[in-house]
Amino acid sequence: MRSNLRMLRAVTPLGWAVACCALAALAAGYTLGWAELVTIGWAAAVLVAVALAYLFGGTSHRISLSLPVDRVVAGERVPGQVDVQNPTGRRLGAVTVQVPVGAGGVAEFPVPSLAAHAALDEVFVVPAEHRGIIPIGPVHTVRGDPVGLVRRESVLAQRIDLYVHPRTIAIPSMSQGFVRDLEGTPTRDLTSSDIAFHALREYQPGDDRRSIHWKSTARTGRFMVRQYEQTRRSHLLVVFSLAPADYAGDEEFELAVSVAGSLGVRAIRDARTVSVLVSSGPLATVTPTRLLDGLSGVDLAPAAASLRTLARQAARSVAGLSVVFLVCGSSTPLAVLRAAAAGFPLGVEVVAVVCDPGARPGLVRSGNLSLVTIGFLDDLKQSLARGAAA
Repeated sequence: MRSNLRMLRAVTPLGWAVACCALAALAAGYTLGWAELVTIGWAAAVLVAVALAYLFGGTSHRISLSLPVDRVVAGERVPGQVDVQNPTGRRLGAVTVQVPVGAGGVAEFPVPSLAAHAALDEVFVVPAEHRGIIPIGPVHTVRGDPVGLVRRESVLAQRIDLYVHPRTIAIPSMSQGFVRDLEGTPTRDLTSSDIAFHALREYQPGDDRRSIHWKSTARTGRFMVRQYEQTRRSHLLVVFSLAPADYAGDEEFELAVSVAGSLGVRAIRDARTVSVLVSSGPLATVTPTRLLDGLSGVDLAPAAASLRTLARQAARSVAGLSVVFLVCGSSTPLAVLRAAAAGFPLGVEVVAVVCDPGARPGLVRSGNLSLVTIGFLDDLKQSLARGAAA
């Protein structure tokens, strides 16, 4: 019963049309006594019967899909390979192998009849021109007649996701003056163990005895302990929204993604504490690869939170911030950037990176806000170096 249902589902619309024409021609021909219609009806019936013969027998091919890499940078091309094997002891018939690539793309090639235990390799190319996640597969085998009356598909290989990372640039650590200048800076918070010495005070119950300053204790006759100013380790936050209103077009948004990736990767490689926040939530920053994987999947969304909303959320939820990068497009008003910067605590350096393709790079400081304008991704390196020297 199930096999009959699968066979009926394998008949294409063209096949059903030819079968209906065969029945109609035979009925009309015998009723009216027209030999021509009878001939046409039997010819169509034979054609349908021959097409159905292609559906008998199962698909015994063994197929595997592989890519040399599963992560590339936008603009590259990746070769894929499909290995087709005949694991049986008999000859298998010819089939067509189809590999879905992305949205709507299909790599298709015919596989001839394979002898027992024979194998065949086919190579196709995946164009990874734009950032994103490209689904490849699952691989289908297609059996059908040459006319196209029947078509039977079988899924024989797994799906592979190809991560197309945004283009990033290597930012030398010396160029990140905004981060470097804050690293290890003493704060007003006092602690009993750190690097920056502040003063001596009298011992109190619960103090660490290792902090006792014995020379002062001997001189005063009372236990004296060292007190330090707590230094801070820079916590870098990168914020950029997925709201279309913050960008003048897709080119600005792609530049913003590359900026966020470049800043995040540099901070991770410098072993700094870094967070990357987008409208859909925080991205993983355990390794540069995990961050770039997350950036591969982001896209503009009409209902996404704006940059100002994200900055307000970050100011409330992310603790210990020292440097904040607000990455946006040219459509974001300066008043919004100033309001977003004002929402962060005093002492937090806020840098707004305005992505305006083709614009002349520039740097303007206004209070705790540094406004950096870049026209190309390579401008980011020079702008950060200029900010360190300013």
